[in-house]
Order: sequence, then structure tokens, then C-alpha cells
Amino acid sequence: MKKSYPILVGILICLVVIGVSYFWATALMDSMYAYRSPLQNSPPIPGEPIGKPNTRSLVVVLIDALRYDTSTKPEVMPFLNQLRTGGASAMMHSRPPSYSEPAYTVLLTGAWPEINDGPVINLDYADIPTFTQDDIFSASYRAGLFTAISGFYWFEKLVPQEAVSASFYTPGEDQLADRQVTDAALPWLREGKYSLVLIHLDQVDFAGHHEGGPMDPRWDAAATRVDGLLNEIASTMDLTQDTLLVVSDHGQIDRGGHGGQDPIVLLEPFVLAGKGVIPGDYGDIDMVDVAPTIAAILGTNIPATDQGRPRIEMLDFTLAQVNKVNQVLSIQQGQLATAYETAIGQPVIVQRSSEVVPATQEAMDTARESRLNNERILRGIFTIVLLILVINLAAWHARPHLSWILGGVVVYLLFFNLKYILIDHKTYSLSSVVNATNLIVTSALVSFIALAVSWLLVLLGTRAYQFRPRKAAETTLKFILCTLSIFAVPIFIHYAVNGATVTWALPNFLISFLGLLALIQCLVVAAIGLALTGLSALIGIYAHD
Repeated sequence: MKKSYPILVGILICLVVIGVSYFWATALMDSMYAYRSPLQNSPPIPGEPIGKPNTRSLVVVLIDALRYDTSTKPEVMPFLNQLRTGGASAMMHSRPPSYSEPAYTVLLTGAWPEINDGPVINLDYADIPTFTQDDIFSASYRAGLFTAISGFYWFEKLVPQEAVSASFYTPGEDQLADRQVTDAALPWLREGKYSLVLIHLDQVDFAGHHEGGPMDPRWDAAATRVDGLLNEIASTMDLTQDTLLVVSDHGQIDRGGHGGQDPIVLLEPFVLAGKGVIPGDYGDIDMVDVAPTIAAILGTNIPATDQGRPRIEMLDFTLAQVNKVNQVLSIQQGQLATAYETAIGQPVIVQRSSEVVPATQEAMDTARESRLNNERILRGIFTIVLLILVINLAAWHARPHLSWILGGVVVYLLFFNLKYILIDHKTYSLSSVVNATNLIVTSALVSFIALAVSWLLVLLGTRAYQFRPRKAAETTLKFILCTLSIFAVPIFIHYAVNGATVTWALPNFLISFLGLLALIQCLVVAAIGLALTGLSALIGIYAHD
């Protein structure tokens, strides 16, 4: 019986790993969906308005998923590039998560996903919360301005509808839906009474998800059709009285998809044209700059949770207007810093500076990192000790076949990751995740194949197929446990850096994704490993029958 203890212990470890991996992975994903801002219940109070509108109507055309590189191709989007030449343009930078609902919230509140309290991952329509933080539509409503939205029906849930004077919402995402969205908005533009109009066009995103992604000709075709709709919109406006802003919410990876930290999905176009705009290429701006820039144009208050700055260098403002914007901005940033300090329980010490936004945001980042680092100390010590213990125990346990077992682990890792990157063309980010089920099923399938191939290598290299049943089973279990010990590295690095689940701060998305992927592999390898252990014993019985 004592000779069977190693096998029984190995089986028990695999069962524990299966349970822990399942519940940890599930809890991690659930915590992402459930994430709420530290400011959820104590949002900053909106301040005073800047002044009067500087345009009759500001029309914001949000082209969903339009990559920056696509937007600069004159053969694909000739009218947008015509606007760019005659207007103010910039390359816009966003932050993960690069899903639409978080990005919509950033664009309209001026706050990054960690504090704007919008969804972190796209939620179903019924589950979408209304903004708890101040937004540009609410600011316009308080200023007595008429507003309108035409676009995807998620906006109906996100934006407080009492702040929207006219609306058209659709669950459609294709070119037919874009036609309907445009047709609904054109009469509003002719009327000229709506100070803020948001028009959301979705077919480029549809092409990315359902028609092959940005490398497929249908992507450019969708962008060209949207360019035609943009031309219609601009032609209906009077750009001597009105102002047009064209932006995107995110890009897409080459194979289609977004949501993660991939550089290509975090670059978007920004083109501003019409009344009061000083033409030029303004280099780089942040997505959080959009809402305060809209506020400056319309003369509303700057959204209270705003983390960006109004791009008044693009606007033909008088010195008095510039001074007023800076005065309002300074007060808003001070109130935000105070609210954030209270919410996270860390002092936010803002250094005196003529650049109030960078100084305030640096102080908030410092406070955030201070609290995170305090939390990471014990987790980091625990992680280092645990990883050293686990890896050394696994290596010691793998003797006398350590070299073949390590070779099998390397083969597994190479097989899984080469297929993941080169054959499936996926990235290590949420951008490659169609949905949770797809992630689990595809990862499990590749893990199964990789494990089978590497197990056969170990079986042949150690000649375990000639061993007696108990020894054959032990050899397989040693290989499985060594493989699991390698997965412990990304899992516990995630734990040390981000914590077990998402709590008051958003995680490092690359580290978090690698941890989640390792948890899924742990579950599969432990489960399949038990089956392979039994199969090894059967082979041993057959070999000595």
C-alpha cells in the first residue's frame, strides 16, 4: 500500500488543481464583469459651466472600430482625409480594456475605465448600467442645450435618457443599420436646434467581427461605405456655423477582435472640422481629451470625473475664453483629486504646476501605485516562496527521468504557443477571445493535443511503456505535475501583481490574461493527466501480461 502513496498523492493534487483552477478562473472572469469604480457611490459634483456655445451644433460621428491606419488611407476613406486636411487632426490613444462599452464611457465622461464606472467588458443590453459619473450629455442638459443620439441601442442604457432630447436606437450593426441611423439623424442636422448630436456607425466593427477582420477586403469596403455616410452628414451641415468631430472607440487586431492591450486596438482617429477650428496636425492626444474638448466647444461644465484636458489649441478661442477654461479645469481637477483620495484611502498630493491635468493625474497615479504596492508586498513574498517550493519539489519528484520529463514540458509549451500564435493567429489578450465558451473550448482542445504529443514523447523517451503498471503510472503523474508546476508561474505572477480577482483597481491586462490562460490549461492538463495516468497503467498491464 505504501508504494501506492505517490500515485494517490499525485491523483489528489490533480483533483485539487481541477477544482481550484475552475473556481479561480470563474471568479476572475466574474470579477471583471462585476467591476465598479471606487467613485461609484461618491462621484465628484459637477462644477460651473465654461460659458456659451461656440458653435450652433456639434455633431460627433463615432465610427465603431475604425483603426487609425485605415482612417488615413485616401483610397479607402477619401472624404475623411479631406476633412483631416482642412481640419484639426490627431492620433488618439486609448487604454485597455478596448471593448466598446468601456470606450463609449471614456469618450462621454472623459475618465479612464478604472474610475468612470462604466462596464469593463461589454454587457448584455439588460445588464448595462446607466452612467453614475458626470457625462457630456448630462452637462449639456444642465446648460439647457438640446441633444440627440442616433446609434446602437447600448447608448439607450448608458446615457441618462432625461439628458437626450431626441433619439433613435437600433440593435442592428450592419450597413442597413448604419443607413437607418444616418437617415434618423439627418433631419436633426437640418433643423439646427440640437447643440450636441451623436451619430454612431457600426458596420466597420461588424466587418471586423463577422467578415474576416481588417485584412479582409470587406473591411475596407465597409470603411468606404461609412465614408460615404460621413460625406452625407457633413453635406447636410453648415460648417460655417456647425462643428463636426469624427472619432473611433477602438481598433481591431488583424484577424478581427478587440478588448485587450494590443497596440493596434488602442489607436484611433480624431478629426475636428468646421466653425471655430484651427486646422493642423496636432500629433497625439488621449481619448479622455474628447469629452472636455466637447465641453469647451459647447460651453458646458467639464464632466466632473474627467481625466483629460480640453484641446483648446485646436479652437479659435479668445484669451478670456482660454483663461475661463483653465480656471474651470483647475477646480474640476482639484475636486476629482479629493474624491479619489477619499475613495481609495490614499493621499493624493498634487504638485504645483501650470499643467494642472498632468500634475493631478500623476498624483492620482502615485496614490494608486502606493496602495497597490502595499498590497503586493505580502502577495509577492508568498508567490516567490511558493514558486520556489513547487518547482523544486516537482523537479525532485521527477527524478530519475527529469531530462525527459522537462523535455516533454518544453514540447507541450512549444506546441501550445506556436499553434496559438502562428496557426490560430491569436494574441495574448482579450482581443482574441470571441466569448468565454470559445476561449475555454479552443484552449482545452489545443491543451489536449499538446499534452498527448508531449506525453508520447515522455513515454517513448523513458520507455515507460515497458514499465510495470505502478511505475508507468508514476512516470506519467510526474510529467503531469511538472507541467502543472510551470503553469504556476504565470498564475502566481498574476496573483502577486493583480490579486486573485479584480477588486478596486483594474489589473495589468497582459499578466491577467496569461494567468487566466494558465488556469484553463491547468484544469485541462490535470483532468486529462488523470486519464493518461490510467492509460499508462493499462499499457503496463498489457506489457507484462
